Amino acid sequence: MEYEVESRARDAIEQLKYRYWRACDAKDPEGFRSCFVTSGGVLDFGPLGRTDPDTMVGIFRQIALATASDGGPRILDMHHGFMPSISVEDPADGGLPRRATGTWTLQFRQVDREKGTETVSTGEYTDRYETQDGHWVMAECLFTPGWSVTRTLDDATVTHPEVATVPDAATAGADS
Repeated sequence: MEYEVESRARDAIEQLKYRYWRACDAKDPEGFRSCFVTSGGVLDFGPLGRTDPDTMVGIFRQIALATASDGGPRILDMHHGFMPSISVEDPADGGLPRRATGTWTLQFRQVDREKGTETVSTGEYTDRYETQDGHWVMAECLFTPGWSVTRTLDDATVTHPEVATVPDAATAGADS
């Protein structure tokens, strides 16, 4: 496979994963769902369980869109993914690549405004990617939790946006 073709595939896959994390942080269920195959996908997020993308969107809505007693968002998330290792499969027919695998390291921070806690954690993603309608999507997204620290926010002031969701935040600038 030509270097330029493989490089474009890797770049598109990286942008896909970044859109996925932005959708999580922006509380954007539709943006989250658009990062996965339309049917047959597998997601395993450790404590949240192993399921398909549509079921995970329901879980995502329950957690990410939960409202705190003051009417603002209960959960505030920050996903930082880095150190990708992406392998693009060379298609046997000599055409454009259609499959790839990847691993990523995640640094995650979550504030639970009702419990008054902040959790900082790490983990590793192992993904399988496919092209669908000319765009890269995740067919499999498996997360293995690493270490975590949870502490109280005793004297902390937590601020958040006025809007509970940021529509289309995950797809802004999408070009893969």
